[in-house]
Amino acid sequence: MKAIAGLSRKYDAVLAIRDADLVAAALRQALADAGPEERPGLERAVAVVESTAAATENQLRARWVRDRLSAAGFTGDIASIAALKALRQAEPGLSLVSAVQLQKEALAHPE
Repeated sequence: MKAIAGLSRKYDAVLAIRDADLVAAALRQALADAGPEERPGLERAVAVVESTAAATENQLRARWVRDRLSAAGFTGDIASIAALKALRQAEPGLSLVSAVQLQKEALAHPE
């Protein structure tokens, strides 16, 4: 996730972009055209995509924060200053204000 171009670092924002509706439509079409041997796997895929598509933007950002911290090797408390530092190191373009907001969203939406 990147800041919106043209905004100063003081007012940057993080956007959640998703294509789950497009993926779900493609899977539904594949399911409609599928033979009996492919149906169970495609039905499961449709269910997974639909459950993911139901997530709110805040939940998506919270998941992104946990994923970024995990990729950076951070295993401590998400509420800590160390987590905030690890997030900003993992995403150097992230402002302190945005990092704090993302940290709050991750705390508000545990997995």
